[in-house]
Amino acid sequence: MQVSARNVFPGTVSQVRPGAVNAEVTLALPGGTELVAVITLDSVTHLGLAPGTPAVALVKAPWVMVTTDSSGLRLSARNCLAGTVESLGEGAVNAEVVIVLPDGSRVVAMVTREAVQALQLAPGVAATAVFKASHVILGVPA
Repeated sequence: MQVSARNVFPGTVSQVRPGAVNAEVTLALPGGTELVAVITLDSVTHLGLAPGTPAVALVKAPWVMVTTDSSGLRLSARNCLAGTVESLGEGAVNAEVVIVLPDGSRVVAMVTREAVQALQLAPGVAATAVFKASHVILGVPA
């Protein structure tokens, strides 16, 4: 599978919590990290999602926010993955930030150069990748 999303996380569905219209799906990644996706009940049925089902989570880099100080900060975003900035790729307006997680997996974010400066992002700086559960796209092997 080739996709344009920079963040591709293979894992296994660990929980499906159905609601009236949507369901909250928790995906366990190999390193122990969990991601949460909110998708329609129709998608849960169509994809055959249930605990134990292998699945892939896709998250586009522009949907990922970065913070360097989440102490005392409460967010509505369900996915907050703490790690360390591995690299920066700066362009004229935006910058690509690669955060390596403790298990060795990586999250890529696309932020403004102003954000890089304001957050003092640089390799080795502790950072957290933040994205909403509604920004997670789930797929299953065909």
